[in-house]
Amino acid sequence: MYKGKKIFILGMAKSGYEVAKLLVKDQNEIIISDQKDQDEAKLAELNALGIKFIKSNEPESLLDNSFDVLIKNPAVFPYHPCVKKAEALKIPVVNEMEVAYHYLPKNTKIIGITGSNGKTTTTTIIYEVLKKAGVNVILGGNIGIPLSQIVREIKKNDLLLLEISDHQLNDFKDFKTNISIVTNICPTHLDFHGSYEAYKNVKKKIFDHHKKSDIAIVNKASVDAYDIARNIKSKKYYFNDENNYLKDGIIYVNKEAVINTKDILLKGEHNYENILTMLVLLNILQIDYKYAKEVLKDFKGVEHRIEYVRTINGVAYYNDSKSTNPTATVTALKSFNSHIHLILGGMDRNQEFTDLIPYLNRLTKIYAIGEVRNRIIDFCNQNNVPYEEHEFLKEALASINKNVQAGDIVLLSPASASWDQYAKFEDRGDEFKKIVNEL
Repeated sequence: MYKGKKIFILGMAKSGYEVAKLLVKDQNEIIISDQKDQDEAKLAELNALGIKFIKSNEPESLLDNSFDVLIKNPAVFPYHPCVKKAEALKIPVVNEMEVAYHYLPKNTKIIGITGSNGKTTTTTIIYEVLKKAGVNVILGGNIGIPLSQIVREIKKNDLLLLEISDHQLNDFKDFKTNISIVTNICPTHLDFHGSYEAYKNVKKKIFDHHKKSDIAIVNKASVDAYDIARNIKSKKYYFNDENNYLKDGIIYVNKEAVINTKDILLKGEHNYENILTMLVLLNILQIDYKYAKEVLKDFKGVEHRIEYVRTINGVAYYNDSKSTNPTATVTALKSFNSHIHLILGGMDRNQEFTDLIPYLNRLTKIYAIGEVRNRIIDFCNQNNVPYEEHEFLKEALASINKNVQAGDIVLLSPASASWDQYAKFEDRGDEFKKIVNEL
């Protein structure tokens, strides 16, 4: 399908770099364009392979009807001028994962996990348990491992486990899973999709091409997740329903008590929900729960997701940089009862912070940072919440460290994307941890 083609890759990053290396082996002519400077070693490697890189703020000027396909980085907005020009020229627009899908061995079994929150933790827990059970499982996707990077390593009978974001789903055409999991759905990334309805429709694409033999695992307590799965062809299984649920500190699957939360190192209602999802999958795959119990007694969680950093003079610091929407920040706030110094803010995507209102009594103060800080200040004034304004994370932490006392919690949970100041949320979290570890 991708052989002897002229291919335009819009946006380098890891996915563009990996898909270019995958495609060049099939006599494709490839041009990559990005507005940022790139690592010189990577550029030298691509150049040696015959792949051309062009730095440009107007990549649409490089695109014409001689190209056969446009491969868009998932972060590139669907209304980018280059994307619109490709559509006008009737050039197919896809992404790296869609391309790599066509290189998979026939009959590869794929588990795809999406949702507004909880994707990474759920995917990671499932991966660790399946490995413990001896399953030949390969991990990739939005978790930081482009499918193009690993597709050549995948063998017949391997199980492919993919975290899939809405940005990736947006440009899927042929991609199909065998098992699709939806953790939950809430309003987020609306600037990318234009409306919540459009966002939900994109999330529904996780079930595209499903037949009656394919499986959907859906959070029944998430009204919109339940709604998008209402009319799909898949065989449906639910969690947070009358069969699979958490009650009085016990997780039940098919109404059978499986594990006590006291025996799980990872804490928090949201994490128990992620674990419930994993246990429902194990039941479907007929894998013994004993492997889950072995993993869960030691599993500490995912980096940048309510990640404990350290305690200094009785003050505990937590890195929740992965919370890029208010719903995720609510999850973090539920994990603590009071005395929270909350660092909030980042890229302005017209997000509203009203979901935080029921938990404001847990806060000592909000520290508004980044591009969206004026919106946060308005929110604080409307709700009588003490606040400080700082442009940068390091400034907020410097102020916090002068005011905290033993028993306080310092929580970076921005409810905002990082792209106003950082290339990715991991960079924001790493800076937070670096500053805290140097205190």
